[in-house]
Amino acid sequence: MNNTNNPIDMSSGAYFTTLEVAKMLGMAVRSVQLMVDRGDLQAWKTPGGHRRITRDSLERWVKGSRAGVTGVAAMHGGAGLRPSGRRRHSVHVPRILLIEDSAHFQNLVSTLIRQRFEDIELHVSSDAIAGLVSFGHLQPDLIIVDILLPGMDGATLISGLRSHALFGNCKLIVLTALDAPQREPYAHALHEVAVVHKPRLVQDLPPLIEAAMGHLLADRSAEASAVSPPASAAGGAAAAPTPAKAPAKAAKAAKAARAAKASTKAKAVATERRPQPAKG
Repeated sequence: MNNTNNPIDMSSGAYFTTLEVAKMLGMAVRSVQLMVDRGDLQAWKTPGGHRRITRDSLERWVKGSRAGVTGVAAMHGGAGLRPSGRRRHSVHVPRILLIEDSAHFQNLVSTLIRQRFEDIELHVSSDAIAGLVSFGHLQPDLIIVDILLPGMDGATLISGLRSHALFGNCKLIVLTALDAPQREPYAHALHEVAVVHKPRLVQDLPPLIEAAMGHLLADRSAEASAVSPPASAAGGAAAAPTPAKAPAKAAKAAKAARAAKASTKAKAVATERRPQPAKG
């Protein structure tokens, strides 16, 4: 554990318990303890053996984490979780959280989603701890996670996610470069989980995303249509509703048919009145 001998100001909120940090970050207490043991957070122990984590080290970790400002915002009563003027839209935005340490596969998955699922919002974390923080903050609809991650393997992460109070109906897809025999040690974590072998990621991942989130994309399209404001006219005022095109086309076709009929009748009359040549 990374201890500090600096005096702790008990009255200024300069330290937190592991439970308080876990609540701020939306993580399990055990995950916070592991962060202290790894040296990610500075802490000292009370005479009773309880950890006290310094505010400075927590703020430094959050600022350096891909998870963003979640923890710092929580330390200030939630301010900053959503910047002023950026309220969550009433239409649900489908979210995917990708937890993957390889920059190559981060880029590959990002490209696939951008090209094939433009309505999906993708967030990326490069390690398990940052992924847990992002999960608690974002509450994504789908998590795509590598089974081999630095610091904490994907199997442990998956078990932690499944036991998380916010997991709910979140879907899970695992990425791995391991073949079937190499996955055996992780069989307990991969039970009933869709697994994508990385060499076939481009072919196999999009259909699994579609199966996991297709209903959300359909719902989003329907909700967006329902809440879309009327188009504005050039002057800024709401444009008047345009008449239905089908009746107009039908009337035009009927008029053209009447004109053609009248023309045919006129030609027939003219033919009847034309003087016939004298016989013989």
